[in-house]
Amino acid sequence: MFHSAVCLFGDSVARGVVLDDSGSYRLTKESFADRSAEKLGITLTNKARFGCTIGKGMEILGKFLQRRAGNPGTVALLEFGGNDCDFKWDEIAAAPGHEHLPATPIGIFSSIYDRMITSLRESGFLPVLMTLPPLDPDRYFAWVTRSGIDKSAVLSWLGDVRHIYWWHEGYNNAVWATALRNRCPVVDVRKAFLEQKDYRDCLCADGIHPNGAGHLLMESVLLEYAAAY
Repeated sequence: MFHSAVCLFGDSVARGVVLDDSGSYRLTKESFADRSAEKLGITLTNKARFGCTIGKGMEILGKFLQRRAGNPGTVALLEFGGNDCDFKWDEIAAAPGHEHLPATPIGIFSSIYDRMITSLRESGFLPVLMTLPPLDPDRYFAWVTRSGIDKSAVLSWLGDVRHIYWWHEGYNNAVWATALRNRCPVVDVRKAFLEQKDYRDCLCADGIHPNGAGHLLMESVLLEYAAAY
């Protein structure tokens, strides 16, 4: 069972952000984190933020650890990667023949993750990593190019829309490698999504944020993990 207090660090997925029918982002009252905490009877401190990369997460963690330390075994659940692997699509469209780097290159992503884990352990926390829910490359491509970005230019740089999925998966693989390297437990939500008949049914129209069904699925994975903890 989880410790009576859990701290959550991550991006909008961990924060509980969904895309509503009007095309606006909002916080859901049925997020996997809030529902899991309620059912487990634990105190949740959610420090996840919309748009958060692991670099920003490290800044948030540093300020957090200046104010408090954990009791031995206090869980810090970490969920990063979705924003780190993203690109500035307008810049790609403007210069598809140039090299473009993601928000956080994967080597830097892994290095910062290592530092984050070390900082948490030194402060008495037990780091637990969460894998990334898979994205739908077609919906995501349509979403990031919806505002007049030249789709053909972006596609000429990508080569194949499916490359978005493969690139995103590379960061999920980096999460696993980081967990193995640091001997951290992992909550594997990605596996649960991919075991669905069609995991896209669990994603919002933007192709990357879990919808209500996705949050229910993530909740079930977290509760199953906690039961075996």
